[in-house]
Amino acid sequence: MQVNQQQTALDSLGINALNDMQQAALAAIPEHNNTIILAPTGSGKTLAFLLPVLQLMDADTPGVQCLILSPTRELAIQIERVWQKMQTGLKVNTCYGGHLMQTEIQNLSQPPALLIGTPGRIQEHITRGSVDLSKVLTLVLDEFDKSLSMGFQEQMADILKSLTGLKKRILVSATNKLDIPDFTGMSNPKTLDFTATENTTEGLTVKSVMAVNGNKLDALFHLLCFLGAESTLIFCNFRESTTQVVAMLKEKGIESAAYHGGMEQLDREKALVRFRNGSTQFLVTSDLAARGLDIPAVKNVIHYETPQKHTDYLHRNGRTARMHAEGVAWLILSPEEPIRTYLTEMPEQLRIPKDAVLPEPSPWTTLYISGGKKDKLSKMDIVGFFSKKGNLGKDDLGLIEVMDFMSFAAVKKDKVHHLLAAVQMEKMKGKKYKIVVDG
Repeated sequence: MQVNQQQTALDSLGINALNDMQQAALAAIPEHNNTIILAPTGSGKTLAFLLPVLQLMDADTPGVQCLILSPTRELAIQIERVWQKMQTGLKVNTCYGGHLMQTEIQNLSQPPALLIGTPGRIQEHITRGSVDLSKVLTLVLDEFDKSLSMGFQEQMADILKSLTGLKKRILVSATNKLDIPDFTGMSNPKTLDFTATENTTEGLTVKSVMAVNGNKLDALFHLLCFLGAESTLIFCNFRESTTQVVAMLKEKGIESAAYHGGMEQLDREKALVRFRNGSTQFLVTSDLAARGLDIPAVKNVIHYETPQKHTDYLHRNGRTARMHAEGVAWLILSPEEPIRTYLTEMPEQLRIPKDAVLPEPSPWTTLYISGGKKDKLSKMDIVGFFSKKGNLGKDDLGLIEVMDFMSFAAVKKDKVHHLLAAVQMEKMKGKKYKIVVDG
């Protein structure tokens, strides 16, 4: 990778300089066959391995050159988006459960330089013979600790047997407390351990709110009213808790969205889209959202229920105060519940004012469009269509996301009715698409 190629990637991502961990990875990975990157959630590990991976690739070499295994589809999608934003010019495909198999097979018929996927789906493609991994030179095992805890050992071991030309292995983890299995082939690795900083996150403030009479929902409601319309993640320990909290907040006049592993993949993706574009300001989630999600750094993380494990507590907090930004982690505590042992000292307790003023609702609404990349639609196509046919100004359009077969666009609420009426009978790039409010 030429220096100008690296700079193009950083400019495209809006990054002025690499942090210490990223610089160390960029120097170590090209020089060592086996590299282990250990760093806390939110430290920029994805870019830390993607930059040297780009350096190792050859645009003139056909076939899959690098395989990245991710424990979750959300993380796989996030890695793909970072790669696309880097504007490398090299093809990438992502494979995961819940994605149409036929679409993936069609994509793989013209092999990408970079293949990202979950272990189960990549193993299925190997079994089907729909992917050739014999030319893979570089393997990345991202969030490896989570892959182990989710039981992907056998799938990963089988996949590695297919990588007959493998030269480099990169193992990435958010914790240094793990044993490296023999199947990884990580002999004499170069270890970059930056986990020592995870307990002293710069820019993170931890505060607590005591739930009077043990009424945590009432405490959460008053806390959200106190914080106002700030992007906030609300963590629960159980799936059932997330749906209950969303329902009870709605009764009190606060709109939020649930996100957990029991939801359909499409519903999960839509919830994240709305949270990313600001249509949803409060996302109530299980620990599924603590790691590996493509969402912007949030101002507040609220532990509606504190997790049992210290590592989960750290991962949740890692969603805020990222990359030198400031953020607050709030603990909602009940007098009768035991204090977690990892809380060596009680955070500052804040008394929330009794007078509750509901947070201002989001000014944005998300529109669903029934076409995407496979229909040759781009962001600029949608911007042009909405601007010309719907008379939208630059400030009336927010984040636009184009997926394989659908797209989503954030539009100012006060413009939605006029826009939908104006484009109802219009065609975009010669084709009529369904355009409706998502939800």
